Amino acid sequence: MTKAELIEALNHDIADEFASAIQYINHASLITGARYMAVQAELLVHATEEMQHATTLADQIAALGGKPSTEVGPVETSDDPEEMLRQDLAGEKSAVARYKQRIRAAMQLEEYGLARVLQDIIVMEEEHVKDLEMALGL
Repeated sequence: MTKAELIEALNHDIADEFASAIQYINHASLITGARYMAVQAELLVHATEEMQHATTLADQIAALGGKPSTEVGPVETSDDPEEMLRQDLAGEKSAVARYKQRIRAAMQLEEYGLARVLQDIIVMEEEHVKDLEMALGL
């Protein structure tokens, strides 16, 4: 992967982080019932963390000489609380897989600082996976 290709991939990640934040806010607003009160609060925490990831990625892209994206990826919605959580879980698992690829590419390009930043992001994404699996009883 070239540096330009890595910047392009990171911009795709920013779009997905924006979409994840929007999706979490939407789901937190629509999820109802006593069973979901703690889940609702956690979804809002996740939304904030996704925006932090987007900000971090934007800074890294700029440091690499690129221009951070303002695009927003696809946002999934549902009327069913369980489906909302499954959508969020799928998004987080996808993010973990993508960030593993980005870390490998950063290491290959000897962008060690970027790799370290991505490792910090992936730790949070893996925590989100665990939170959502717990909420779904998996």
